[in-house]
Amino acid sequence: MRAKVLPAEIAEDFKTSPEHVRVSIAAAMTLGLKPGNFFRNATCDCVNLLENYPAGCYANCTYCGLARERPGLAQDNTFIRVGWPVFPTDLVAEAVGSQEDRVGRVCVAMVQDKRAYPDLLDITRRIRRKSDVPISALVTATLLDEEKLLRIRDAGADIVGIGLDAASEEVFFRTRGRGARGPHSWSQHWEIARAARRIFGPMRVNCHVMVGLGETDRNLVDLFYRLKSEEISAYLFSFNPEPGTAMADVPRAPITRWRRVQLTKYLIEQRDLPREAVEFDEAGMLKHVRAPRALIDACVEEGVAFMTNGCPDRNGKMACNRPFGSYRPGEEFRDYPFVPTEEDQPIIRQQLGVKDLGG
Repeated sequence: MRAKVLPAEIAEDFKTSPEHVRVSIAAAMTLGLKPGNFFRNATCDCVNLLENYPAGCYANCTYCGLARERPGLAQDNTFIRVGWPVFPTDLVAEAVGSQEDRVGRVCVAMVQDKRAYPDLLDITRRIRRKSDVPISALVTATLLDEEKLLRIRDAGADIVGIGLDAASEEVFFRTRGRGARGPHSWSQHWEIARAARRIFGPMRVNCHVMVGLGETDRNLVDLFYRLKSEEISAYLFSFNPEPGTAMADVPRAPITRWRRVQLTKYLIEQRDLPREAVEFDEAGMLKHVRAPRALIDACVEEGVAFMTNGCPDRNGKMACNRPFGSYRPGEEFRDYPFVPTEEDQPIIRQQLGVKDLGG
């Protein structure tokens, strides 16, 4: 008797974690699991993995492509606006092991599902058995406690990432918490971030922070100083609306605002910019950064301030550059997945509005 062939979207319902994982399209290309070429010869040095379940995610973040109330099948949804094809976990682990010289890091991302935590441990162990590549766990704080963080470390992860995303408690409530009919709590996210900091050590924990969810620049700057004081990294993302989400019609932050936030964050973290050097207007938006023009020029020439924030490889070089996760090839760069070239510098200067910024 001939077996009935299931439609692809139904078949994927049965390809659940931990036996299967979703792989970012860039990582799938790096591992040779999907064909393709990168714009401007960018590379993807971090293999980003995402747990897979039929319902997608039970959280309901207003900006997220995996949100519970986003219309359509979970399998058709995108995450940071890119596809995540499904592969057997063991196949991915084998591919990572066979290309250990090309892969700087693996990141295993949880979703909001009761199976997510034990499956994170399982997937992490499978990767660790096949390679010595450093592993990050991008966790769902709502599902964790201190004991579970210890087990994540013992499974083989050396860095924990937390999707705080919102720069203030009010924005968090409206976009991720009860105001969005979601399960997340601002206070619990901070509790887990601090517990992870105690377990994994200084700068081995990061909080993702998104620009464009309705926060002010003052919210962002206050958060950057707070995270720095607690020795927790801040990884910056540019909000980019996903079709079908509650925030699908919300525009991105203007490029000048984005560049100035990037620069200010870098000056705070890497150049010890004093808090009083940052001035805001009545709406709480950046008005002036009292930094020497020569320092700002040096930051533009160096370029690192405008690159993607991400976890490092075993040598300390940034591995997770998420190429083109915030924009499409051909659009203006938001975060550069490589060091900006000399040809990029005039564009960055113009976007920053350098003449009105420092001094």
